Amino acid sequence: MNIFIKLLGTGVSLLAGFAGTKLVDTIWEKSTGKKPPKGGKDDVPTTLRSALTFALISASVSAVIQVLANRGTQRAITRFAKTQDIV
Repeated sequence: MNIFIKLLGTGVSLLAGFAGTKLVDTIWEKSTGKKPPKGGKDDVPTTLRSALTFALISASVSAVIQVLANRGTQRAITRFAKTQDIV
């Protein structure tokens, strides 16, 4: 069951990361009026300042999501271990 909780934590982390990426992209597009700089072939040329700002915001949101997902997984594992001891 411990492996199940770890896999569930990984799944939650991936979904939260996907949602966070979409949220940052949407907020960026609404606030600047431009698509976020992604570095693709069809990307509109962007300034270095814009690209660095977007990278900083994206990395910050990703780090927060990762920490929260890890804490939630650890809390679930601890709770599960306590219930196993009681039973």
